[in-house]
Amino acid sequence: MKLGVFTVLYQNLPFEAMLDKLAEMGVEAVEIGTGNYPGNNHCNPEELLGNPDKIRSFKRAIECRGLTISGLSCHGNPLHPNVKAAKDAHDVWRKTVLLAEQLEVPVINGFAGCPGDHPGAKFPNWVTCSWPPEYTEVLEWQWNDVVIPYWKEEAKFAEQHGIHQIAFEMHPGFVVYNPETLLKLREQAGVNIGANFDPSHLVWQGIDPVEAIKKLGRENAIFHFHAKDTYLDQANIKVNGVLDTKHYSQVLDRSWTFRSVGYGHNEKMWKDMISTLRAVGYDYVVSIEHEDMLASIDEGLMKAITLLKGTLFKEQVSEMWWA
Repeated sequence: MKLGVFTVLYQNLPFEAMLDKLAEMGVEAVEIGTGNYPGNNHCNPEELLGNPDKIRSFKRAIECRGLTISGLSCHGNPLHPNVKAAKDAHDVWRKTVLLAEQLEVPVINGFAGCPGDHPGAKFPNWVTCSWPPEYTEVLEWQWNDVVIPYWKEEAKFAEQHGIHQIAFEMHPGFVVYNPETLLKLREQAGVNIGANFDPSHLVWQGIDPVEAIKKLGRENAIFHFHAKDTYLDQANIKVNGVLDTKHYSQVLDRSWTFRSVGYGHNEKMWKDMISTLRAVGYDYVVSIEHEDMLASIDEGLMKAITLLKGTLFKEQVSEMWWA
């Protein structure tokens, strides 16, 4: 496995300065945003597409520092009920597919999106319960009329351009938020649909990330991995549960908070996740995503790098000599 970083944390640095910084910190791969929520400060598809010289220069800047691109990330909501918002997200997604083809990047990371509750809706509607019965009707309409048709078509488009790994981050607020919903979409839209497995969005839902890795790994459905942690404040959870709409800055009052690797779950948990990834055959990049209110970018990232370097396996498994 290689250790990577989602580069949006250094979006204010120039592209090559960002690469220099990460290479000096011991990183081996970079995950780069191409628009939508991650922004495109380091990689604007419109500037690169159709420009072979810029494509070569972009790749050379990464390769000459001993780095690789683990994935292009364009997290957005192409299913948004607002037509303009959906079109903007869709356009970024399609350009990202074309750019991944030209850069020879195998994985595109994103969200599955979330529609509204009917064709004339104004905002997305994330359904979390089956009663009253109209919620079930909303879910059926969302999946059958919007989600499945859209991603069936887009999976075909991606395949036509050599992209066989569309990696969805399972994120509450979108229709794909846990292994069950990911596999539901994969079953309908094809095996090009898989996970950008981010444990931080799963653990606060009560999901055991090790068991989730086993479940998805048995289906060969893990295409990319985000290393981000979540601290669970059990005192607040005992009173208010895990659904929490307070701003992320209200750390003392929230039920859960995103943290640097090792500050939500101990090193043993991270070793268990890395070991399970190896057990299911995942041998790609572990990409750090830093979103910690209590640590600076440099310090939080360095602590994550230090912990993960001690957990990743770098050598091939030897033959079993003891049995």
